[in-house]
Amino acid sequence: MTEPEPLQQVDRTYVRWKRRRLSYFGGCDYLRLASHPAVLRALRSGAKEYGLNVAASRLTTGNHTLYAVLERALAGFFGAESALVVPTGYVTNLVVAQALARSFSHALIDERSHLSLLDAAAALECPVLRFKHRDPADARRAVQRCGTGARLILLTDGMFSHDGSVAPLKEYLKCLPRDALLLVDDAHGAGVLGRRGRGTIEHAEVGRERVVQTITLSKAFGVYGGAVLGPVSVRRKMIERSRIFLGGTPLPLPLVSAALQALALVAQAKGKMQQALARNAEIVKNGLRTAGFVVPDYPGPIVAIAPPNARAALQLKRILLAAAIHPPFITYHGGPKNGYFRFVISSEHTPAQLRGLLDALRRWRGIPGPLPQSPRGTVSPRAEPGA
Repeated sequence: MTEPEPLQQVDRTYVRWKRRRLSYFGGCDYLRLASHPAVLRALRSGAKEYGLNVAASRLTTGNHTLYAVLERALAGFFGAESALVVPTGYVTNLVVAQALARSFSHALIDERSHLSLLDAAAALECPVLRFKHRDPADARRAVQRCGTGARLILLTDGMFSHDGSVAPLKEYLKCLPRDALLLVDDAHGAGVLGRRGRGTIEHAEVGRERVVQTITLSKAFGVYGGAVLGPVSVRRKMIERSRIFLGGTPLPLPLVSAALQALALVAQAKGKMQQALARNAEIVKNGLRTAGFVVPDYPGPIVAIAPPNARAALQLKRILLAAAIHPPFITYHGGPKNGYFRFVISSEHTPAQLRGLLDALRRWRGIPGPLPQSPRGTVSPRAEPGA
């Protein structure tokens, strides 16, 4: 894989690339909190008050009251029994797996799960069965193959980052035994989905009794670090058994301070950030449907476009750059093999930026004329189902 050229974010929705200021529809900073002034102030004040690094494991001399403050805030916001903060979002699933290793007879995993879940499944030290992507019927067949009396854990992303689709959590819980556990990597759903931004669990309207939810603070919350949300019993086992937690240096305190501020901003908005995000995403999706694109009806603010060949991909790159839009072409696990354009809509993109993106994609499709506008200035939808 070729290392991509560096980008510098210069505003909340722009980047500087090769001396050009371009609209940015990449990354996963869905609410653009990474550049929010209040979050940056909290980061600076945290560095001034606490220093940069505790320089020791939390189980030796590196614990600090601020970690407990953030954990209580996270548990309260997400409605979870407990929370445990860990250094990165990627290791959340590994921390859970190390804590629960040898507790299950089988692990079931969505075939397109994030790489961190694949690593976690291996760390559970039990046979792993893959089931078809977002397919409850195939998950049920996997459950049946494990036999009666099997002790099961099912691993899945909550919102899948490659296209914004979500896992059918309610259906999975129905097909699992009553003593089974569901591990949901909600890195992309947390702060994005649900009326209050509690993630895929809130979106799917399922309870937490049999669910462990792992999140990152580096996407919708714009900071860094990860957290595991679940029963107190699981938290206790993570502290006792996870080698990552036992031997690792925790999140730097300035980042904890910034995460607390970001979480407070989302909580205080009472769902308004998620509403703005959903509105912007629908403007783009409906505009693309009007232009003849087939856009799945997924709740995530992601539009994935896979050009049919390299020539078409190059043409779209050129059109985007001519429109002063950074071309977010990526090759990543879970997405199309030959790469694709992953457009991430944020709550902070302006109407002009959204229109610019739609105009560029329309030109790529060779559709003449301006985009039709509704009275409210949004792209008019077409009564055409996505697929």
